[in-house]
Amino acid sequence: MIDLTGKTVLITGGSKGIGEACVRLFAKANSQIAFTYNSSESCASKIVDELNSIIKIKAYKIDLNDLFGIEKKVNKIISEFGKVDILVNNAGIWKFGKSDEMSIEEWEETIRINLTGTFVFTKALIPIMKKNNFGRIINISSTAGQRGEPFYSHYAASKGGIISFTKSLAAELGEFNINVNCVAPGWVITDMTKNVFADEKYKEEIRNNFPIKKIASPEDIAGPVLFLASELANNINGEILNVNGGLVLCG
Repeated sequence: MIDLTGKTVLITGGSKGIGEACVRLFAKANSQIAFTYNSSESCASKIVDELNSIIKIKAYKIDLNDLFGIEKKVNKIISEFGKVDILVNNAGIWKFGKSDEMSIEEWEETIRINLTGTFVFTKALIPIMKKNNFGRIINISSTAGQRGEPFYSHYAASKGGIISFTKSLAAELGEFNINVNCVAPGWVITDMTKNVFADEKYKEEIRNNFPIKKIASPEDIAGPVLFLASELANNINGEILNVNGGLVLCG
């Protein structure tokens, strides 16, 4: 039902987890795809090899610690694809840290990668979206950004910032036919959470906390992202779409 033929999407952190699921789902919707990765070159190459006979797709290595390099790489993507219609800000990190023991460097790394990285990618693409009078920006936040998360205060702060950033941009860019929305997952089974879920007893405790008795897969998050990028969501702007199985019931 959703057909993005003629559209180009840029997905950050697209080689694994939620990002990879988004890449594969957008490919099924016939979108041209540029996606970024940092260390998982083999995973990125595998995805490209699997999908390049179906759609135009290319992977770009970007270190989100190199904020000045992002704009240069985005400009390269625009020159090679001609435009970017849809941006999915997915790349991020999730690291344990007690608030009274966390170093400034640890705090700033998470804020820089998760929040400032989202800002820099978005800032680089706003001009082309304004020029084309069309854009869809979907930011990946977290339930942690809504209710906080003990021992991950830097992560929660970065994701809460993404929510406020989303709402601010929605009000600022709507007149240019650029809709900005956010998907806020809860627990998702990815490489990022594999160490936590290695404890099967704890994993089962988490699963049983969900009203639907299921921990989300990356594909469960990719579907709502694709929806927000499609014409079905043309009148949705500034929304925080919670995809958490009912575990956190927030507005």
